[in-house]
Amino acid sequence: MKLDKSLEARKLLHTTVFSQCFSPCGHYLATCNNYGKISIFSLSKALAPDATEGHWQQVFSFQASDDGALYCLATTSDLLISAGNGPICAWKWKEVLDKSPRVVWTFNIPKKGPFSNPEVNALIIDKQETGTTLFAGCGDKNVYGWDLESGTQELTLSGHTDYIHDISLKNDGNTLASASEDGTVNIWDVRDSAEPVHTIVPYKTESCSRPSQGKWIGCIAMDSSDDWLVCGGGPKMSLWHLRSMTTTTVFDTPNVCQKTVQFYEDTIISAGTDHFVNHWYINGDQKAKVPCTPTSVFDVCINKNDDKYKVLCVSGSSYKIDVCTSFGYTAFSFALTPD
Repeated sequence: MKLDKSLEARKLLHTTVFSQCFSPCGHYLATCNNYGKISIFSLSKALAPDATEGHWQQVFSFQASDDGALYCLATTSDLLISAGNGPICAWKWKEVLDKSPRVVWTFNIPKKGPFSNPEVNALIIDKQETGTTLFAGCGDKNVYGWDLESGTQELTLSGHTDYIHDISLKNDGNTLASASEDGTVNIWDVRDSAEPVHTIVPYKTESCSRPSQGKWIGCIAMDSSDDWLVCGGGPKMSLWHLRSMTTTTVFDTPNVCQKTVQFYEDTIISAGTDHFVNHWYINGDQKAKVPCTPTSVFDVCINKNDDKYKVLCVSGSSYKIDVCTSFGYTAFSFALTPD
């Protein structure tokens, strides 16, 4: 038993937390890591006036994948959805919070041969009046879409020549952007999936190109007005006007590749291969550069489900997840613990 605990403690030092999401009520944070585990943290307990370090540890953890790492999480009003190596799995939030999780359903990525087992690198849930669709960006170069009510796969977007890192969706649910290792951003009309409507190639744009860092695009986001797209990776992070398909702003992160990005109010928040979270104005000026625990950041997540627990959480190459109550500094860190 002591040997097992020692092994679990050593595994913590090599933990990478790839993704996070908040519960529909906004009181809990779920994370997933390179060991295929999902861990749950209580914001209500951690942010209580009498909270101690004991309240910053996971309240529950379970093995969600036996196939390896989990790279992404998403949530509906009642389901927590996980994906990575192996099938996409859905869990009822109520059962997860009751510490009795069971798989509600699974979706499998279509295999192209006996040795094909593509991973899922990004998930997005789109809820419209006509129904709810789950989109997945995958290691086989494709984006897939499933109708969650019927469980049927309804969409395949094929056009990249290498695996997909990230996807983003416009508010109307009709326009999807995919970012790939091949160095391109494809923009799709999901109602007509034959080929991309537009393709952006940042590494071929002089102001963005960084040959020493590669051409891959690791993160992408579209704003709420549906007019702007931001992307980054090997090339410098850049802001693109979607109506004219031109770049308007290039963000200066010398020797650092951005792996996560999002629009938030009047700023852009990004992070990547160093231990900082960047807050930018749209014109490229840096509003803040906030130190964080992970030496490389994979996900920055903001709780928009409950204003009482509105925090920004940062995860990456560490067993600790930084919690920023004021987005300008880390208030404390959630911590995974050995099982």
